[in-house]
Amino acid sequence: MQIIETVKKFAKFGTDTLVEEQEEFDYYINEFWTAKQRQANHLHEISYRACFKPQLPEFFIDNLTKPGDTVYDPFMGRGTTPLQAVMMDRRVIGNDVNPLCEYLIKPRMNTPALSDIQERLEEIPLLKNVKMDNDLLVFFHPETLKRIISLREWFLDKKLDQIDEWIRMVVLNRLTGHSPGFFSVYTMPPNQAVSADSQRKINKKRNQTPEPRNVDKLIIKKSKILLSDGSVKTDNFRFGSSPVNETNFIDDNEVDLIVTSPPFLDVVDYKTDNWLRCWFAGIDAEKINISKHKSLSDWQNFIHEAFVEFERVVKKGGHVAFEVGEVRNGKVKLEKLVAESIKGLRFDLLGVIINAQKFTKTSNCWGIINNSKGTNTNRIVLCKKV
Repeated sequence: MQIIETVKKFAKFGTDTLVEEQEEFDYYINEFWTAKQRQANHLHEISYRACFKPQLPEFFIDNLTKPGDTVYDPFMGRGTTPLQAVMMDRRVIGNDVNPLCEYLIKPRMNTPALSDIQERLEEIPLLKNVKMDNDLLVFFHPETLKRIISLREWFLDKKLDQIDEWIRMVVLNRLTGHSPGFFSVYTMPPNQAVSADSQRKINKKRNQTPEPRNVDKLIIKKSKILLSDGSVKTDNFRFGSSPVNETNFIDDNEVDLIVTSPPFLDVVDYKTDNWLRCWFAGIDAEKINISKHKSLSDWQNFIHEAFVEFERVVKKGGHVAFEVGEVRNGKVKLEKLVAESIKGLRFDLLGVIINAQKFTKTSNCWGIINNSKGTNTNRIVLCKKV
């Protein structure tokens, strides 16, 4: 129970942890980390839906592992946990049923030099004759789309090296957005591509047409930002794209710590949001079986199957930090469903850690447990394998 004692005594921001005892488990409330605590490494700045900030995995990696230990994220998304773990000298395993996720994280395990990125862009030819899809032209100027398609064909037609994979990752991140820093006309944020029909409505409402963008220049600009805190070089990682309950590429009792956040019921439609990214990467989005659960019982069964696999791969004494967030205006407390789903498995539920932003004194905490305050919180179910 050393981690719980550490949590109880945590007072980094000048406040004691509030311990709220419940029948099933205890809640521990404090501002354990904050985005203002220090700026995270710029390499984390790759967009993806429903991703947590790097300070979350940093807290648990720092408190529950030592250098050389193995950290695993079974729902890795953009790869926040793997990247933070590598930066803290841990071994990394990542998995996500969406193969697009590996395209977003793998290039950041071995970062190229900016000069090599520039040189490679100069090598990739601009195709003269390309077929212009009308659905894509609602997002991109014809000259911009021509360059995007030229890059896409280059990546689809050859075996990619480290530099190619980096450029592809940056393109995936810059395809669409709501500023001139993206390739597209004004649209939804970069982690949520709308349909072509929806974009036509946006264009009409805003009286806008796509303007030409210098694709190569924007790739270099984004690369400079990502690399501004230095390079990363490691071969101490392994990624998969398997269902969470079928991760045969991970050995029994291999993992010291899992830090992850699962799909929250049907809150996020990852497949629809990533259709444009999947098009560029040559991935058939219809073949990706990303879990969406409308009923609470289905979601609970899904989580149970995940923890059955966690029981296999986590070492005795290892931990699972399972971030469940807040959904449906606080009416659904997912931590209670997680508690039910691990019954009968070799996990002790140590408690639920609530990181509450702007938490300054105990009087500001009341209501957080029941989701009745409009506070920006993370809710993490912490388990230990016994």
